[in-house]
Amino acid sequence: MPTYDRDESFKHDWERLSIVEQDRFIKTVKKMVYDLKSGQGFRKGLRVKGVEGYEGIYEMTWAPDGRATFIFGSSPHEGDVHVIWRRIGSHDILLKP
Repeated sequence: MPTYDRDESFKHDWERLSIVEQDRFIKTVKKMVYDLKSGQGFRKGLRVKGVEGYEGIYEMTWAPDGRATFIFGSSPHEGDVHVIWRRIGSHDILLKP
Protein backbone atom coordinates (compact mmCIF):
# COMPACT_ATOMS: atom_id res chain seq x y z
CA MET A 1 0.00 0.00 0.00
CA PRO A 2 1.50 3.37 -0.97
CA THR A 3 2.27 5.75 1.91
CA TYR A 4 2.43 9.53 1.91
CA ASP A 5 3.46 12.64 3.78
CA ARG A 6 2.82 16.36 3.23
CA ASP A 7 5.26 19.27 3.30
CA GLU A 8 4.30 22.41 5.21
CA SER A 9 3.78 24.22 1.89
CA PHE A 10 1.23 21.60 0.87
CA LYS A 11 -0.60 21.91 4.19
CA HIS A 12 -0.78 25.69 3.78
CA ASP A 13 -1.99 25.37 0.17
CA TRP A 14 -4.57 22.76 1.23
CA GLU A 15 -6.22 25.15 3.69
CA ARG A 16 -6.76 27.65 0.85
CA LEU A 17 -8.71 25.13 -1.27
CA SER A 18 -12.49 24.93 -1.12
CA ILE A 19 -14.15 21.78 0.22
CA VAL A 20 -15.18 20.93 -3.36
CA GLU A 21 -11.56 21.24 -4.53
CA GLN A 22 -10.30 19.14 -1.62
CA ASP A 23 -12.87 16.46 -2.41
CA ARG A 24 -11.91 16.45 -6.09
CA PHE A 25 -8.22 16.05 -5.19
CA ILE A 26 -8.97 13.15 -2.83
CA LYS A 27 -10.96 11.37 -5.54
CA THR A 28 -8.09 11.85 -7.98
CA VAL A 29 -5.55 10.56 -5.45
CA LYS A 30 -7.59 7.36 -5.10
CA LYS A 31 -7.01 6.78 -8.82
CA MET A 32 -3.31 7.51 -8.37
CA VAL A 33 -3.07 5.03 -5.47
CA TYR A 34 -4.80 2.38 -7.56
CA ASP A 35 -2.28 2.98 -10.35
CA LEU A 36 0.65 2.79 -7.92
CA LYS A 37 -0.63 -0.49 -6.48
CA SER A 38 -1.12 -1.97 -9.95
CA GLY A 39 2.51 -1.24 -10.86
CA GLN A 40 1.57 -0.51 -14.47
CA GLY A 41 2.22 3.25 -14.49
CA PHE A 42 -0.13 6.18 -14.19
CA ARG A 43 -3.21 6.52 -16.34
CA LYS A 44 -2.98 9.28 -18.95
CA GLY A 45 -5.80 11.29 -17.37
CA LEU A 46 -3.66 12.05 -14.32
CA ARG A 47 -1.06 13.69 -16.55
CA VAL A 48 1.77 12.80 -14.18
CA LYS A 49 5.06 14.19 -15.46
CA GLY A 50 8.26 15.76 -14.24
CA VAL A 51 8.21 19.48 -13.51
CA GLU A 52 10.45 21.15 -16.07
CA GLY A 53 13.61 22.52 -14.47
CA TYR A 54 13.12 20.66 -11.16
CA GLU A 55 14.66 17.22 -11.27
CA GLY A 56 12.84 14.66 -9.13
CA ILE A 57 9.69 16.76 -8.67
CA TYR A 58 6.53 15.57 -10.40
CA GLU A 59 3.16 17.15 -11.06
CA MET A 60 -0.29 15.58 -11.24
CA THR A 61 -3.46 17.08 -12.68
CA TRP A 62 -6.54 16.85 -10.44
CA ALA A 63 -8.73 19.55 -12.09
CA PRO A 64 -8.67 21.63 -15.29
CA ASP A 65 -6.56 24.26 -13.45
CA GLY A 66 -5.63 22.02 -10.52
CA ARG A 67 -2.10 20.74 -10.04
CA ALA A 68 -0.28 19.03 -7.20
CA THR A 69 3.46 18.46 -6.98
CA PHE A 70 5.19 15.60 -5.25
CA ILE A 71 8.43 13.69 -4.88
CA PHE A 72 9.06 10.04 -4.12
CA GLY A 73 10.57 9.30 -0.73
CA SER A 74 11.45 6.32 1.44
CA SER A 75 8.48 4.35 2.67
CA PRO A 76 8.31 3.17 6.27
CA HIS A 77 7.15 -0.15 4.79
CA GLU A 78 9.72 -1.96 2.69
CA GLY A 79 8.68 -2.36 -0.92
CA ASP A 80 5.95 0.30 -0.81
CA VAL A 81 5.93 3.53 -2.77
CA HIS A 82 6.08 6.72 -0.67
CA VAL A 83 4.78 10.03 -2.02
CA ILE A 84 5.62 13.36 -0.40
CA TRP A 85 3.15 16.04 -1.47
CA ARG A 86 4.83 19.44 -1.92
CA ARG A 87 2.28 21.91 -3.32
CA ILE A 88 -1.36 21.98 -4.43
CA GLY A 89 -3.37 24.62 -6.27
CA SER A 90 -3.53 26.13 -9.75
CA HIS A 91 -0.83 26.24 -12.42
CA ASP A 92 0.77 29.02 -10.35
CA ILE A 93 2.29 26.48 -7.95
CA LEU A 94 4.58 25.36 -10.75
CA LEU A 95 6.55 28.59 -10.32
CA LYS A 96 7.73 27.23 -6.93
CA PRO A 97 6.91 23.51 -7.07
